[in-house]
Amino acid sequence: MITTRRSFVCGAGAAASVAAFPQISLGGARQPETRPIPSSGERIPAVGLGTWITFNVGDDPLLRDECADVIAAFFASGGRMIDSSPMYGSSQAVVGHGLAKLGRADDVFSAEKVWTSSGRSGPAQIEQSRRFWGVPRFDLVQVHNLVAWNKHLPTLAEMKAAGRLRYFGITTSEGRRHDLLEEIMLSHPLDFVQLSYNIVDREAEKRLLPLAVERGIAVIVNRPFRQGALTRHLEDQQLPGWASEIGASSWAQFILKFILSHPAVTVAIPATTRVDHVRENIAAASGPFPDAAMRDRMAAYVRDL
Repeated sequence: MITTRRSFVCGAGAAASVAAFPQISLGGARQPETRPIPSSGERIPAVGLGTWITFNVGDDPLLRDECADVIAAFFASGGRMIDSSPMYGSSQAVVGHGLAKLGRADDVFSAEKVWTSSGRSGPAQIEQSRRFWGVPRFDLVQVHNLVAWNKHLPTLAEMKAAGRLRYFGITTSEGRRHDLLEEIMLSHPLDFVQLSYNIVDREAEKRLLPLAVERGIAVIVNRPFRQGALTRHLEDQQLPGWASEIGASSWAQFILKFILSHPAVTVAIPATTRVDHVRENIAAASGPFPDAAMRDRMAAYVRDL
């Protein structure tokens, strides 16, 4: 039997042991593994929710409510971190709609970004984003794709010191500007770094992921499915029978378990518009994770398809 997963957008319908991690059961559901944020020790669930494209649905009330349903399923499955950006169109306001509808603004781990070339306009943009979300303050603000990072990082450090945010960091995506990312990680006391990493995009393993461990920086993984291209490529291929050894019943879980088994990774943030997919994604953060030998086997299998 072929295991498939199809991607939709809103409006269009030494690694861990193979032994299972301890789980907490609420209402019979397995709860996701949590990981510590190195700078504080606070633990967060290892799978979060991205909003790039998927939550950019404008003012359509039906589509906004569908996104709220995804958020509801995300929380019910044990998720906490939702990530967005001013670059993501209406996504921030749609997240805010969902949080308000569900009464969950106090429960989310809010991960937002600042995205402007002007250092002076950074605080105003962050405040506008906060109003869209409807949260008292952001848990995390990141410099989006390193835009004006040298102007924004001092501002974010000051905001953290004043208690106006809890953590700060930087982001990049699609393997871009890794040299600069490494330089900033070496020279600044970041709480988080966000980057692209998956079973076929493994550049970050060479320097960035080991450096994050060395420097005590939490790692958020974006684009785990290459914006759906990776799962679409694999969906007509047979999932190996031995995937059951790590508790993976779909390609999405197979990929997420590979990502989450790297000891540097704190949380992965796949985006989706489907309730069943958000449950499937979070379920990948429970049960057994691959060890180093299994990771090699997984990567070789996908490489040969």
